Amino acid sequence: MDSKFHAFMFPWFAFGHMIPFLHLANKLAEKGHRVTFLLPKKAQKQVEHHNLFPDSIVFHPLTVPHVSGLPPGAETTSDISISEDNLLCEALDLTRGQVEAAVRALRPDLIFFDFAHWIPELAKEHMIKTVSYIIVSATTIAHTHVPGGSLGVPPPGYPSSKVRFGENDAHALEKLSIFYKRLYHQITTGFKRCDIIALRTCKEIEGKFCDYIAHQYQKKVLLTGPMLPEPDTSKPLEERWSHFLSGFPPRSVVFFALGSQIVLEKDQFQELCLGMELTGLPFLLAVKPPRGSSTVQEGLPEGFEERVKGRGVVWGGWVQQPLILSHPSVGCFVNHCGPGAIWECLMSNCQMVLLPFLSDQTLFTKLMTKEFEVSVEVLREKTGWFSKESLRDAIKSVMDKDSDLGKVVRSNHAKLKEVLVSPGLLTAYVDNFVEALQKYLI
Repeated sequence: MDSKFHAFMFPWFAFGHMIPFLHLANKLAEKGHRVTFLLPKKAQKQVEHHNLFPDSIVFHPLTVPHVSGLPPGAETTSDISISEDNLLCEALDLTRGQVEAAVRALRPDLIFFDFAHWIPELAKEHMIKTVSYIIVSATTIAHTHVPGGSLGVPPPGYPSSKVRFGENDAHALEKLSIFYKRLYHQITTGFKRCDIIALRTCKEIEGKFCDYIAHQYQKKVLLTGPMLPEPDTSKPLEERWSHFLSGFPPRSVVFFALGSQIVLEKDQFQELCLGMELTGLPFLLAVKPPRGSSTVQEGLPEGFEERVKGRGVVWGGWVQQPLILSHPSVGCFVNHCGPGAIWECLMSNCQMVLLPFLSDQTLFTKLMTKEFEVSVEVLREKTGWFSKESLRDAIKSVMDKDSDLGKVVRSNHAKLKEVLVSPGLLTAYVDNFVEALQKYLI
């Protein structure tokens, strides 16, 4: 079938959303389709290196209107704290006029969106089809964003007794409660009004949750697979990291990263550093400086750098995460269970230790730890605090050769990885997805 289409993509103003949308755009462009990618002006520079088909994927920069309460010049979630997300959402909604002007001028066949729930209404006026493409886990959508859903309580018929919030997860729900009403409205409205629901997952991991969503919305749900980026072989791992990591035996280093939006309070940041020290293992800790500090060095516990010299590094800047994970010396990845990080980890040989902060991360953590048993979670107190001992214990439980839990998790992870990397599995998802879209547009 040779029907080529022109798609608009309009993701939420967060790099964790824009980049997966761009990975999907690359897959569409590879198959001969055209994409116009709408994004904030400043963000273009930071994502354009992910555009592998500049002739077919054209960026269309938007001016993000200023909303009272937002820091001057704020355009993406990286410029703000989580508590200001609602204001950035207002700014997103205020770009509607610019989006409509682009639609009028360029006449796409299809619009992909996530949080801009008004897109289907706008598109209908112009006889354009819409795809609500959600990059967070299907578990989260099934638990929290179905008609009649409520915060923290699984809806009737929800397909898992294990993937749900526990009594020590109140901290994650509290963060969500600030913007739950808005988020629930955006996602459920988008799902009800769009033509197709698309999820970045695969049935091997979240099949029953995807079926539940399809049933709840009485709509076709297409899966893109995890949509991982092509490995960037043009840039080798930075010399400082390859030199540091190569100094340790295979699978012995703990790599810790929390994504771009999580900023710890200073006391929790110091507790984290001390927990890494307590493991006795070599480590690379990539986190943002704690609240109130302009550099990570400023926030370190007293005498810490001296004590871990030669075996531990704390880094406040950006790192090449996929290349670090694939380095033979790295044996454990401690992360926040963000959608990108978790897929990268599942495809690697690293042990997984999960430390979720937000509600979607918490539910996916339960899926990984309780249903698939491929990872362990760092135990927290009800306030959300985690101690240096609980961090150490979680890491040691998967890194100690004699740990029974470590053996179970290692074996389960190896089996699941084998399924996910089986030849043709992920390309088949993309092929089927694009084919389904083409059929729908005819």
